[in-house]
Amino acid sequence: MTYSSLLSDRVAAAKSSSIALRNGDYSLRYSDLDVQSNRLAAHLVSMGVKVGDSVAICLDRSFDQIIGALATLKAGAAYVPFDPAWPEERIRYILDDSGASVFIAPEELSSRIVSGATALDPSRTADQIALAVSPDSGVRLSENDLAYIVYTSGSTGTPKGVEITHGNLNHLIAWHNEAFLVTAEDHASHLAGLGFDAAVWEIWPYLAAGASISLVDQTTRTSPALLQRWLIEQRISIAFVPTPVAEPMVAMTWPDDVALRVLLTGGDTLHAAPATPLPFILVNNYGPTECTVVATSGVVAAQSEGMPSIGRAIRNSTVYILDEQRQPVTGTTIGELYIGGDGVGRGYRNLPLQTEQSFLDDPFTTVSGGRMYKTGDMGFFLPDGQIAFRGRNDNQEKIRGNRIELDEITAVLNRHAEIAFNVVVTSVDPTQEKYLIAYVLPVDDASPSVRELQDFAAKSLPAYMIPSCFVRLSALPLSANGKVDRSSLPPASDENSFPEEASRKANSEIEETLLAMVRGLLGTDRVGVEDDFFLIGGHSLLGTQLTLRIRESFGVAFTLRDLFEASTIALLAERIETLIMEQLDAMSEEEALRLGVKDTV
Repeated sequence: MTYSSLLSDRVAAAKSSSIALRNGDYSLRYSDLDVQSNRLAAHLVSMGVKVGDSVAICLDRSFDQIIGALATLKAGAAYVPFDPAWPEERIRYILDDSGASVFIAPEELSSRIVSGATALDPSRTADQIALAVSPDSGVRLSENDLAYIVYTSGSTGTPKGVEITHGNLNHLIAWHNEAFLVTAEDHASHLAGLGFDAAVWEIWPYLAAGASISLVDQTTRTSPALLQRWLIEQRISIAFVPTPVAEPMVAMTWPDDVALRVLLTGGDTLHAAPATPLPFILVNNYGPTECTVVATSGVVAAQSEGMPSIGRAIRNSTVYILDEQRQPVTGTTIGELYIGGDGVGRGYRNLPLQTEQSFLDDPFTTVSGGRMYKTGDMGFFLPDGQIAFRGRNDNQEKIRGNRIELDEITAVLNRHAEIAFNVVVTSVDPTQEKYLIAYVLPVDDASPSVRELQDFAAKSLPAYMIPSCFVRLSALPLSANGKVDRSSLPPASDENSFPEEASRKANSEIEETLLAMVRGLLGTDRVGVEDDFFLIGGHSLLGTQLTLRIRESFGVAFTLRDLFEASTIALLAERIETLIMEQLDAMSEEEALRLGVKDTV
């Protein structure tokens, strides 16, 4: 087997004039994708990259990001995807832990990260890469060679890298393209979060089939209304949409002639089936990162009662539901899900003990060396053989589709000099959105502010893992066996919450307008001009609503990326003022005069 199992020379030649990637008005043909990835692969080889190495990729959703991953595979190495929005400390840790020999990233980022990897900015070395000689197409890879390493939240306070082999990835590609009848005529979407394994699912099956892939922008990908419009306008035929976004989308009205034929969802609990029939097939999927994205899959019938199942095990995978003695449960008894088959990954990077605890010998298979993965998820078999999902048996949660190990947050916060102990739990706000609460036992009479604690956590954790509420404890409620009794933790209140730093008052009309917008969206008046939107309960879906309101109120081309980069009222006001001035500077004198006359009427 060679790298061509993903993008074979045969497919590249047969579809050389067809579009492989689309991004707005820009497109890239298969012939160009093949040439550019070959040249970058050759450049990586010239830098010393070889089979068994890893290459880190920290780029925005772009052609370069996909070319970088494909080139890494062609060079025989495993790619390690990063989200540029991650904190630098997290990026630095993953770089070191993965042992990446090359770090493909913008120079302005890589120059701030000290690691053993050699930095490579494709935009600054384009001429050098263009001169590289294409690698030997006979690069040999075995089924056991690594294809990629994805880092997930870890209970030790640091991320853990899941190692996925070419055999695992080929298993996903073969199943997907057969199950959903993917052909070169299909037009797929790419909108999953960078650095998460769902992006793997959105790219390689379609390139292997010669189909085209459209990249969605940051604002659209998290807005159900905008994403529906985009899917329709782009004539996407098959798409993956995370559950929190898919649920409101399937309740919308769709045109009968929509090109979409399959809508895949997963990443969180799907609470209900569509109330009315849809002009496409809705498929609910389940699978931990450790088992190559998808382990079970099932069509969700419209108007069916109860919570939709997660379907059945996909081809060449097996799901066992076992009791505490790891024996199969009977009937509809709830047990823990264990996954066996071709999707089970190699294990965790540099974590032999955790690998041994989670990746077990499979006693139920006749396949020599067969293994199964202990998921920590609970469920039971329905009478028709499908699987009903019933949450986790440990301290892991899903918030807005992101898999979170609560113990990782606890471990990070415990590093704060004024925290003796803490425990992190989830709660639900009035809109039924989950959020994080940290219960903190401080050192002596220490009283750090909420902003101080959030800023400390933000050095190591992405925004979705930072608690929005901190509650002071005078003692830890313990159960008889010495564990924290979470059921006895007090509800958050003004009396037991840590102090919030005094925030100055709004000093402009723009700040006053923004303050009212944010308070209205979050449903609280406890929002200051210098509070970070994403640390006081804001998230991408609410951020999209705020972005749209800013556009409407101020008439500027404001984006969700602007909100991520300027996430306080004060910074937002500055950004909006800059955009207004840029807009005025671009106007002709006549337009500015008309605008001025209109404003004075």
